[in-house]
Amino acid sequence: MQYLANEAATVAAGERLGHAAQPGTVLFLEGDLGAGKTTFCRGFLRAFRYSGAVKSPTYTLVEPYELSAGLIYHFDLYRLGDPEELEYMGIRDYIGNHSICLIEWPERGVGVLPTPDIRVRIETDGSARTLQIESASALGERIAQRYQADER
Repeated sequence: MQYLANEAATVAAGERLGHAAQPGTVLFLEGDLGAGKTTFCRGFLRAFRYSGAVKSPTYTLVEPYELSAGLIYHFDLYRLGDPEELEYMGIRDYIGNHSICLIEWPERGVGVLPTPDIRVRIETDGSARTLQIESASALGERIAQRYQADER
């Protein structure tokens, strides 16, 4: 578990994980409303030299980022009524070796979403946050190892 003292630390952690990720990565971002998941995504995208605004795609469900390093899709499933809606929007077309997918509120897509490579859990701790990164695949294990090595 990692302690994040402020927003800058959350962005920095996201950026570090972005540097460790590679195409084909699926990340689940878990935590309460307002925990800092989208802030973490802003840092993640910064690792790919994206400097624009990063908003939570709560109403559109997905925000695509076409970057020189490849495609990154940022999903926010908070308002998803039924996991089957993901099938209708063509979720399988987004997930694959060609892209990285950041998925907030993944519990709303159970039964349709694949197993993630990495689970990121952000929890509030007063005015600060705690961060837990857990691998859930062989790719995720390699990413987690690169993230930890970069921490030193």
